[in-house]
Amino acid sequence: MFVNIEKMPDDSRVWVYQSSRELSSEEEQRISLLTREFLNTWTAHNEDLKASFEIRYHIFLILMIDGKHVLASGCSIDKSLHFIQKLEKDFSISMLDRQVFALKENEKISLIKRKDFERLIEKEISKDTIVFNNLVQTKFELNNNWEIPIRESWHGGINTVRN
Repeated sequence: MFVNIEKMPDDSRVWVYQSSRELSSEEEQRISLLTREFLNTWTAHNEDLKASFEIRYHIFLILMIDGKHVLASGCSIDKSLHFIQKLEKDFSISMLDRQVFALKENEKISLIKRKDFERLIEKEISKDTIVFNNLVQTKFELNNNWEIPIRESWHGGINTVRN
């Protein structure tokens, strides 16, 4: 069942899906409608999951469940992956490609393939550049450790970052 994101506790489980491109306003509205419909039917062991979502920066679809209500099961997580795969197909986007990194500089988000990131990190990307750690696990981590400087992230270990 869909719940407003503000009502989700800080220990809610989070999944961050990054689009391969910025979504248009129309796409974002349609994805929001489809996601809300999905969340209203999302279950684990025939129990409704207390779930929410948001789209940030026209790129990131964030799903969230309150594990205190009902824990996600392997089958329910599979259902969410099938939903994401359907979005990928319907909107001609990739949301599961972990080889594309998002960087934020001066409020502009850039999507960079890993091989280009490895090349640029030596010359053009500073240790203060903001990256998105899409591996966050909880709402608290999302709000506090999702947007972080490269020097504080696992991205910084890819190569030597210039000062």
